[in-house]
Amino acid sequence: MTSIRRRTLCIVLGVFVASMLAIGITSYRDAAHEVEELFDARLAQNARLLEGLMRAPLPEARRDALLATLDSALQRAEQADQRIAGHRYEGKVAFQVWRGERLLLRSSSAPRRPFTARQDGYGDVTLADREWRVFALSPPNDGLRVLVGEREDVRGELVTAIALRTLLPDLLGLPALAALLWWAIGWGLRPLSRLARQIQNRDPHNLQPIAAEPLPRELSTIVGALNRLLARLRDLRQREKRFIADAAHELRTPLAVLDLHAQNALATRDPDDRREALTQLRDGVARATRLVSQLLTLARLEPDQESAAVPQDGDLLHETREALAELLPLAAERGQDIRLDADEHADWRLRAEPGAIQTLLQNLVGNAMHHSPAGSRIDLALAAEPAALTLRVDDRGPGIPEHQRRQVLERFHRAGPGAGAGLGLSIVDRLVQRHRGRLWLDTAPGGGLRVKVRLPRA
Repeated sequence: MTSIRRRTLCIVLGVFVASMLAIGITSYRDAAHEVEELFDARLAQNARLLEGLMRAPLPEARRDALLATLDSALQRAEQADQRIAGHRYEGKVAFQVWRGERLLLRSSSAPRRPFTARQDGYGDVTLADREWRVFALSPPNDGLRVLVGEREDVRGELVTAIALRTLLPDLLGLPALAALLWWAIGWGLRPLSRLARQIQNRDPHNLQPIAAEPLPRELSTIVGALNRLLARLRDLRQREKRFIADAAHELRTPLAVLDLHAQNALATRDPDDRREALTQLRDGVARATRLVSQLLTLARLEPDQESAAVPQDGDLLHETREALAELLPLAAERGQDIRLDADEHADWRLRAEPGAIQTLLQNLVGNAMHHSPAGSRIDLALAAEPAALTLRVDDRGPGIPEHQRRQVLERFHRAGPGAGAGLGLSIVDRLVQRHRGRLWLDTAPGGGLRVKVRLPRA
């Protein structure tokens, strides 16, 4: 990819050259016009000088001698660029002086017939395959007629030379300007180069903020964004380390208990003791399986994990009944009664990630069953609103004090002895956040915990 420095230089030079080209064309046309005007004025001036010369009050003999001398000097002008001092363009300017049909005086480069039939003013004529610019002056009353002409190729050459010389400094200065711009852009981008080198030489494991040395405003914004990204990466890494450490700690005890039950089953010879050890081993495996399942679910619901799950339309009441159907055998084993209060005719449509509602209900109802005593009742209530659906779960457990309600949403935080791994409410909180909903913890009318979840339909 082209560097910013080279790209900026090309853009600046392109704009400059385009601007100079437009200005140069305009300047060239104006200069050419002004030079043409100057040459036309010179033609008119020469014509009036000749008119004045011809009107000089001289005797006829002296006038003829003066004209002869002038004609001789003009003939030598043709050889000015070869033998005597002069200019090579002298022969390209011609004049004629007529009185009626009589040619009184002409330059050596002028033809013997009139340049033009024009009596006064400027005109363009072609003589001997040459273009001429001619000025005619005809004073009144005496029949005198002065014609002064100049070759167009000479005029064009002079006009072009004069106009181009006005543009020459710009053309010669363009390389110097490009070099100065290259240096200036490089100097302006030096902070960016320093920042790039600092990031390139940085240790990949170094997530500390980039040094905020004095930087231009644009780079300060970039450095600020990078530092915020590094802070998020540091936080993510710390959470991962803490999660791994907590998970290892939580799994160590259940695995040790499983190993102990297995040893007891192998060591005993009493069938009843072996059966009891195997039963405890099975219960321990179930608890460890649930713990691993919760850990995997929580890892999948991490805020910084990208989810490929596409929200789908579902029915909250239908999914609630399916989730409760899976939990009813466990509730029956504990002698617990689960009651659902919902309007059958309400609109229960909800857009959510596949499996999210079942996971949420299994954790909420599972927690309620775990904390409620045997033979107690767990109440579920669903409410439908135009923009959202509300789910409420009331248990008959000990509840959670108000000052601990924020903490129980954190991972591995237990509200009391025998409270499990401390992941259920954390999973519920993450699911609610992913669906842009709200979660409340309150005291149930029966003294237990009330969990209320509000999920928007979209």
